[in-house]
Amino acid sequence: MKYKAVIFDLDGVIVTTDECHYKGWKKLADEEGIYFDREINRRQRGVSRMESLEVLLEKAERTYTQEEKTEMAERKNNYYREYIKSLTPADTLPGVMDFCSYLRENGVKLAIGSSSKNTPTILAGIGLDNYFDAVADGNQIKNSKPDPEVFLLAAKLLGIDPADCMVVEDAEAGVEAALAGGMDVLGVGDSVVNTNATYKAESLAKFNIDLIK
Repeated sequence: MKYKAVIFDLDGVIVTTDECHYKGWKKLADEEGIYFDREINRRQRGVSRMESLEVLLEKAERTYTQEEKTEMAERKNNYYREYIKSLTPADTLPGVMDFCSYLRENGVKLAIGSSSKNTPTILAGIGLDNYFDAVADGNQIKNSKPDPEVFLLAAKLLGIDPADCMVVEDAEAGVEAALAGGMDVLGVGDSVVNTNATYKAESLAKFNIDLIK
């Protein structure tokens, strides 16, 4: 295989919790009287919770203190955590398990590189909490994507040079982060149109794996 390891973003690559995020932010916005729609929500993808809050607050009619922002972010996260409790293995996206199984059978290490602090809960919900060789997430990093920290940490945990890793990402910030970390990247989902991605596929189910043999 061309790579010694593949690092997967979680949300939008392994499982989709987009609707859970949208509902959580929408509920918070409605409570605060702030306009919020799916286009604004799209801009929150792949970045940290506090950065996502700042996107929402662009439409706010008043300025919020740091204490208020911290409380709002926690309130949204509590809503989100309630929504993701309904996740099951059936929510794993098409092609994920076949792709991962093939890689593992061919000696490729597998890792998660996600900015989400809810990564352990999500992986447990879909039955993959003990599946990956390493998990780097928002609980372990200071800088969210497009900073490459989470992917570099995943590579470090695997003990593999970043140049020997490929990242699978669906968000623009994630593609930028992978490239900044010196890694090739497979853009799926929304990133299928990203011209900077090394490879592109609508989903893992449609990716031609011969490209990385």
